[in-house]
Formats: sequence, C-alpha cells, structure tokens
Amino acid sequence: MVRVQTGDFSVDEEIARVKASSGDIGGIVVFLGIGRGTSRGRSIKKLDFEHYPGMAEKRLNEIREQSLKDFDIKEVNIVHRISEIGIGENIVLIVVGAAHRADAFKACKWCIDELKRITPIWKKETTPDGEIWVEEHP
Repeated sequence: MVRVQTGDFSVDEEIARVKASSGDIGGIVVFLGIGRGTSRGRSIKKLDFEHYPGMAEKRLNEIREQSLKDFDIKEVNIVHRISEIGIGENIVLIVVGAAHRADAFKACKWCIDELKRITPIWKKETTPDGEIWVEEHP
C-alpha cells in the first residue's frame, strides 16, 4: 500500500496494517522522516512538499513492488505527506515486514533511497532569509 496525502498519518496504524498482512512476519522495520529545524546551517521555519500527481504514486508503487521482488520481505507500506509541514511533524513513513530483521532493514533503506532518487516529490525550505528549493537528497 502506498499513499500521498496532505494530512498526518498514524505510525501505529501503519505498523498494525503491515503486522496484520501476514502471519509470517517476525520483524518490522520503520523509517519515519520528520521536519527538521535546521538544514545546511540555516534555521528552518517550515517545509512545503509538492508532487507530480499520479506520477508520484506510480513511482512509489514501483518502489514497493520492486522491494517485494528483490528482498525476502512480506509487506511494505509507504506514506508521504505533501503541502505545508511544520518542524517536528511527520513527512514520510516506510514500514517493512519480514520474517527476519536483516531483510527488513535492507529493504527499508533501499526504499527510502529509491524514493528520494526517483519519486517526483519536491521540498521547499522556508528560512528567515527566504525560500529554497532543495535539490540534493542526502
């Protein structure tokens, strides 16, 4: 399951969805990205995320499907928020369920790296000095 949405999400509910998807899950790994208050030495007031509707969801689904093929995992859920995000608020969530932790960790890292590499979602940081579109994805 993948979603792009404006509102917040419940980490507990997303974990429960993955947990309930298979009786063969022995471990769940979670990546939760949240709004950071500083970036490149600058204070951040807020973040704004924009996306290419339809294409962002397509890319997230491709990431999900590829991870299910390439790693020994049972389920992957990916949720990404768009619109204005405050400092400390949830941005992106990846939940991976697998029989064993090593596979879940590898898949989760691969998913967030691919998300940042190929998904058409863009971040704008608002600082006291103005707005900056972020191009790099560390």
